[in-house]
Amino acid sequence: MSEDQKRQLESQLWGIANLLRGKISADDYRDYILGFIFYKYLSERQYNYANSLLEGEAVEDYLELKDPELLEAIKEESLQTLGYFLLPEQLFSAIAARGSADTETESNYILEDLKAILNHIEQSTMGTDSEEDFNDLFDDLDLNSTKIGRTVAARNSIIVQILNYLNKIDFRLEDIESDVLGDAYEYLIGEFAAGAGKTAGEFYTPQQVSKILAKIVTTGKEKLKSVYDPTCGSGSLLLRVAKEAKVSEYYGQEMTRTTYNLARMNMILHGVHYREFDIKQEDTLEHPQHLDLRFEAIVANPPFSAHWKGDDNPIYHNDPRFSQYGKLAPKTKADFAFLQHMLYQLADNGIMASVFPHGVLFRGAAEGVIREYLIRELNVLDAVIGLPANIFYGTSIPTCIVVLKKCREQDDNVVFIDASGEGNFIKVGNQNKLREEDVERIVDTYRSRETVEKYSYVATLAEIAKNDYNLNIPRYVDTFEEEEDINLDQVAEDLRNLDSELKTNEVSLIGFCKQLGISTPF
Repeated sequence: MSEDQKRQLESQLWGIANLLRGKISADDYRDYILGFIFYKYLSERQYNYANSLLEGEAVEDYLELKDPELLEAIKEESLQTLGYFLLPEQLFSAIAARGSADTETESNYILEDLKAILNHIEQSTMGTDSEEDFNDLFDDLDLNSTKIGRTVAARNSIIVQILNYLNKIDFRLEDIESDVLGDAYEYLIGEFAAGAGKTAGEFYTPQQVSKILAKIVTTGKEKLKSVYDPTCGSGSLLLRVAKEAKVSEYYGQEMTRTTYNLARMNMILHGVHYREFDIKQEDTLEHPQHLDLRFEAIVANPPFSAHWKGDDNPIYHNDPRFSQYGKLAPKTKADFAFLQHMLYQLADNGIMASVFPHGVLFRGAAEGVIREYLIRELNVLDAVIGLPANIFYGTSIPTCIVVLKKCREQDDNVVFIDASGEGNFIKVGNQNKLREEDVERIVDTYRSRETVEKYSYVATLAEIAKNDYNLNIPRYVDTFEEEEDINLDQVAEDLRNLDSELKTNEVSLIGFCKQLGISTPF
């Protein structure tokens, strides 16, 4: 599929959202549209796979298949290969056709049947390896919700509209790479995030920031055994890493149910097999789900300065993730708790790159103690990268990327990069945005570990210790721009000329006032 075709697909999908503006709130139609795109994708995969199994049979079109033995055989193969199963009459195209029925001769009411189909997709996986990945996956598609219509007829009408719009789009799964539709899905998620305000950061990391994190953790590697995101949102960061290196296993954890469902859908839409990803729903700090595993790459965009139990939970003092540091992260700022959790799960040959608010670089008290231990005792800090303000949805605060490695090749220094200044980004609407060249400059500077005037500095551990382990970037990267010398003699001359000009104008004005017979203002 060409870039033009890809953009056309994105435009078609976003056009559906625009058609429904004003009929349903943005958050609600996001869940319905993304959910139904996923259902259509599952249907098309099932149809194509079943047809491949029917080659040479008396009936080669799955939609026309009635033979119960063949249906049972296709079900067994589908559950093994696809992880789910749909009967011919349960396919997206079939239910959409019923929604478009001529209401004068037959009913176009499909809500109950559609609900049963979505339940069937989940139920078809029960007792199989894919059960956990499909369990409650369509929870957010509440077809009885008054949010999409006050009456049953109104709700049915809205759902029929969505299905009809989607049914006109050919995903062409048989002749395109699997991640083309996935990329279009990512595009939609990003577009919804752009309009979601404060809540957007809960499920989406801007693409250019994702790219930086992914390129950093894949430095020097073409293959990764595993990648992990403890606050995975819609899964975009995990999937971005796979664009930089071949990933064998994906792991993530997400607390919000809706976003957890979105992450699992996103994985499947990008062609990640259900056996290759393990996304869990739980609070990462309180109930970590992968604590016995170590990961070769870790990427994250944790909630900024979130609250957690901290000292209120005595168990944390003995938790191996936090106990060695001497202090726990403050209850009102869990940033370091997330950082410590990720470091604990990082493999010895791994790289961790995560976004944090700037406060982690210089705040004192318990955070200062933890920061010093990380640098002086563990020596795991590899780089600090300052990003422009206002590049994340829902917040304008400046942020940074912290890079940690347990086995550092150059363990006597830390790279500081200040990419926050003018010329390192562009303004798009109300947001600042990193360009491709800005991303490449950050990554190249990290990898080359070079000092570049007014942009980067390679600081020794002794310098950092001298600064009392304060990592505030301006302490290391001098971006001060000298102002031009002012010629005071020239300024005095200009003032004299201006005074003379004013006096001349004053005389002229007095003359005009006398001619008009009015009083002068002087």
